[in-house]
Amino acid sequence: MNLNKYSIPTAILLVILALDQYFKFYIKTHFYLGEEISVIGNWFKLHFTENYGMAFGMEFGGKTGKIILTVFRIFFVAVISYYIKTLIDKNTKSWYVYGWVLIVAGALGNIIDSVFYGVYFGYDSWFHGRVVDMLYFPLVQTTIPESWPFWAGEDFEFFRPVFNIADAAISLGFVLILLMQKAVTFEEQNTATPETNITTKEQSN
Repeated sequence: MNLNKYSIPTAILLVILALDQYFKFYIKTHFYLGEEISVIGNWFKLHFTENYGMAFGMEFGGKTGKIILTVFRIFFVAVISYYIKTLIDKNTKSWYVYGWVLIVAGALGNIIDSVFYGVYFGYDSWFHGRVVDMLYFPLVQTTIPESWPFWAGEDFEFFRPVFNIADAAISLGFVLILLMQKAVTFEEQNTATPETNITTKEQSN
């Protein structure tokens, strides 16, 4: 096994986990729930919130759903980690591999919150920790004109969800995979096996 092939994916994984947990611990220990400070005007704020569920504050099935979701995440990480190993062994395009690594890193970051935070911070039991979110980008805040046929007069905000570095890593990972999917598929289709080459030569003769 060539360990050098795994060095960059491993470094990406560890950096994402370290940044994610650092900011979560900082926010958890320095902010009160709901506290908000401006970083870049009204466009970027740190806003401390917590959730029991999925990315960007979505929830799933209460406490039972929380356990199911966490167990599913752990299983997902195990399966995708093995898949990443196969991609690296096949010398798949690096950015495609990095996309999957980002997804695993993000999933692990939120798994840590879910499994350990309830006990570590003393508010719940194992597997019932709340995921810490803090990144808030209300880029557009306006009121929909009364003349519009839908949602007239209602407040509109983009981007509303509050998320964390793990969520951002998952989203970026999906983007990289989508961008690289065509190139990877083309590469796989045009990589002939030795058996294919022999057959092709025999047919040409």
